[in-house]
Amino acid sequence: MKKVLVTGAAGYIGVSVVRALLDLGCSVVATDIRTERIDRDATVCTGDIFSEKDPYHTFGEPDALIHLAWRDGFVHNSLCHLEDLAKHYTFLQKMVEGGTKNISVMGSMHEIGFFEGAIAKDTPQNPGSLYGISKNALRQSMEALQKSKDFSLKWLRGYYVYGNDRYNNSVFSKILQKADEGAKEFPFTAGTNRYDFISVEDLGLQIALASLQTEVEGIINCCTGRPQALKDVAEDFIKRMQLDIRLQYGVFPDRPYDSKIVYGDNTEIKTVIQTYLKQNEAAADRVKDLLTRMA
Repeated sequence: MKKVLVTGAAGYIGVSVVRALLDLGCSVVATDIRTERIDRDATVCTGDIFSEKDPYHTFGEPDALIHLAWRDGFVHNSLCHLEDLAKHYTFLQKMVEGGTKNISVMGSMHEIGFFEGAIAKDTPQNPGSLYGISKNALRQSMEALQKSKDFSLKWLRGYYVYGNDRYNNSVFSKILQKADEGAKEFPFTAGTNRYDFISVEDLGLQIALASLQTEVEGIINCCTGRPQALKDVAEDFIKRMQLDIRLQYGVFPDRPYDSKIVYGDNTEIKTVIQTYLKQNEAAADRVKDLLTRMA
């Protein structure tokens, strides 16, 4: 049984990653500043990972690390991104030097900057926010560390996530909030821009599967590979959540810096899933269904 350390485990994505790892039979050590939402089947550790002098031994000598922890992920020009950059690198370096040779770090499509079309692993980066700049710099720093240290690095790029949106700051969260307040209408854009939307449950499973293996390394897009119109996903969300609210299209103009269409190339993550299914013939239907949804 593999022991996996998950940082940022109480976050919007972290909760689903922990659950997916447990379902896959892993021993999970989950850590965060606040831990109320973390599944109690994991070993839960409360605290600041940056203050640990020897995190590898503190967290029980894990075989693998999934580093999700990140402040102000929805505030793209927060100074926290630059202020914490060296702390993230130092923590990861300590884990590698301690003995963890399987490292996965959550990246972001925002490393690319403005782009239209499919983002591949070799798409040039030109980040336009402090968030994107910091994520990109951390990836480059870890790639540089690989030149002197022997470890597997998976850089997991995330896209547009939706699901239990009471715990994030997306437009879906705002729709829920207004519905809870009793509003019957929600002012919206035209909703025609097309993005790569993935449920937080599917994303958690993709991250877990990509992190446990070491055959596919480097940049891995955790995505569906299918661009969908924002209005279609929002209408489906309202229907699934059984909300008594309707969208008012065209109230807000599209932002000039928003891409009309952007999505991830899912080549690598499909390879990861297909390899897992070949090696686990009795794999759970959930993994098989995940691949079907990416067809």
